[in-house]
Amino acid sequence: MKTILLVEDDIVLRETTAEILELENYKVVTAANGRQGVSIAKKVLPDIIVCDIMMPELDGYDVFKLLSVDDKTKRIPFIFLSAKTEMKDIRTGMDLGADDYLTKPIDDELLLSAIESRLAKAELLKEAEQSPKNSKEENQYPEIETIEELKNYFCDFGKVLKCKKGELIYEEGKHCNNVYLVYKGKVKGYKIDEYGKELIVSIYKDDEFFGFSAIFDQTLNYESVMAMEKVEVMAVDKKTVQEILKNNYNLSLEIFQLVNENLTEIKEQLLQMAYGSMRKKTAATILKFAKKMGYSATNSINISRRDLASVAGIATESLIRTLTDLKKEGLIDIEGRNIQILDLQKLENIN
Repeated sequence: MKTILLVEDDIVLRETTAEILELENYKVVTAANGRQGVSIAKKVLPDIIVCDIMMPELDGYDVFKLLSVDDKTKRIPFIFLSAKTEMKDIRTGMDLGADDYLTKPIDDELLLSAIESRLAKAELLKEAEQSPKNSKEENQYPEIETIEELKNYFCDFGKVLKCKKGELIYEEGKHCNNVYLVYKGKVKGYKIDEYGKELIVSIYKDDEFFGFSAIFDQTLNYESVMAMEKVEVMAVDKKTVQEILKNNYNLSLEIFQLVNENLTEIKEQLLQMAYGSMRKKTAATILKFAKKMGYSATNSINISRRDLASVAGIATESLIRTLTDLKKEGLIDIEGRNIQILDLQKLENIN
């Protein structure tokens, strides 16, 4: 019979949950606060711990931290239980290394499923450690076959970088150490030409990767990347990403396609800069930002004139004059940094 330690300060919820678990043939030990939970865990050494976060004495995060530094308890599967449902709270718990995070009100089936899966995982890990076949040559990375699964890996295991507006994430021409996923916000990739002029070549928003252009050893960063606003980025070292790709053929193909699409977009942008008229460059750049920033007819694009000019490859003064003309023609509306598209079809048809 497996033993579960339930740490919960709400007596009604504690007793109700314990009864549900006992009916499923688990032995349940309970604690009314975090300090009791730590003490009982070290004495009983349960098979799994289900722990609330907001509690007196010690909160759930502190309970996990104390148990994770003790050799006897650090491998016990740990599930956070809390009424907090914001992504940042979930990510805090998972960043500490917890196995799962469930929110109240508790779904009985979900709770039992989480416990069963974590216990099964613990058993498999234990068997793998004890198996004589286990060696350093075995693949230590999970089977990741799609872009979405890779994004989940970055969110679960990546290092969180919080950057202010204007903060440089990495610099063109320097050696690459990581691959990145935008968790929240927007960043711009840009290059500086021989005259010191900035040219924006890429914009990355929520749930998009960047840094793959320098994934190989000894490769230098193709572009500099800077936060366009307050942003959170998940970083995974490129050696790890290389190993994941090496062992997952389908994922490698998806990444190849992603990089190819980015290069195609950059080539189209360069052609537009070289041969397009001032009006066409400006209109195309507004549409590019609109697409990248998830524009809809009910909202506006908030972007600086300098960034628009950098992407279009024209002088800021020329861009401002062109924007004024487009406004007079009723194609766009401008209020401060906000640009609203009024006639999408005409803007797309500008030559």
